[in-house]
Amino acid sequence: MANTDSDDPVAFEAGISGAQIGRPSEQTPVSNASYVNIPEWVSAEMKAFLRLLTDPAKSMPPFPDPTDFEGWDKFAQIMELQWAAKDEPYIKSVEPTIKHVKFGGVPCVDIRPKNWTDNGKVLIYFHGGAFVFYRAGGSMLSRGVTAADQWGLRVVSVDYTLAPRAKYNQITDECVAVIKALMQQGTMVENIAIYGDSAGGGLGAAVVLKIRDQGVGLPAALAVLSPWLDLTQDPDTVTSLQNQETSYTQKHQIAAAAAYVDPKDHKDPYASAVYGDFSKGYCPTIIQVGLKEILLSGCGRFYQKLDEAKIPVKLDPYEAMPHNFSVRVPHAPESITARKKMRDFLHQHLGMK
Repeated sequence: MANTDSDDPVAFEAGISGAQIGRPSEQTPVSNASYVNIPEWVSAEMKAFLRLLTDPAKSMPPFPDPTDFEGWDKFAQIMELQWAAKDEPYIKSVEPTIKHVKFGGVPCVDIRPKNWTDNGKVLIYFHGGAFVFYRAGGSMLSRGVTAADQWGLRVVSVDYTLAPRAKYNQITDECVAVIKALMQQGTMVENIAIYGDSAGGGLGAAVVLKIRDQGVGLPAALAVLSPWLDLTQDPDTVTSLQNQETSYTQKHQIAAAAAYVDPKDHKDPYASAVYGDFSKGYCPTIIQVGLKEILLSGCGRFYQKLDEAKIPVKLDPYEAMPHNFSVRVPHAPESITARKKMRDFLHQHLGMK
């Protein structure tokens, strides 16, 4: 993904101005001090990013109480403004066709890459943000555009209602409604693939279970990046990797999970897909995850359950990489490799040459 100095993802993730950080080829000094361990072999682009990250326990304010709707709304607005318009130069440069539409009554962004030819294939994108932040047509627009441009697919990015204004059952129902609406317009379920990052990855995994159980069918494939697949606090890496996690703390995770679903229901497979029954079938799946993430255990268990059920599944882990690395540092070699693997997987299972 191309970026100008003013919309550099490294700078935005670190909470500093673009003038303070340059590409590794530039002579911008970067401190050797780091919150996380950085192996010597990591690319220069990723090193520059990792060196700027700080302990989220010190840099991120606590999340509101799950019942504080106004507090969550305010927090979400701040997060949205922080990212607003930063990717506009990139989006303009790749010249997609973007339409704000509704499918099944749910707001979506229909994105078609430049020189797109309709082959009937659709990638449905569920954005991340701990279920409580960001908008498909705003702060997450560039992620849908990137998928469309680099993977040559029509992308429908779903602007599902954010928690706690909606809980998991309503949100997953909205996502199912989008799929059903596309099918009613002539898109066959085997021509649909689902893509999601972080909370959006967990949401996508749960939605596959829900459409299966409702008899809608199974999509061609599921591609998830750093998915949040287990909302409980049981996974080992929630605690064992806490001092390497750069995006949030365990307390942030607990608050966001409670805003999305009552803790007594955290093991509902439509909330935490890792608790699903995969003996009834599931679609081919690729799981990409960094080995610094507290979400790592959930990814490993999800892989094992799919594999035991004889579902085609690829676990694609990346040493030393943080949460959502391939979309947060898109110009790094590690990210380029990961996105190519995901593209190849989607193309294979969508029957694209």
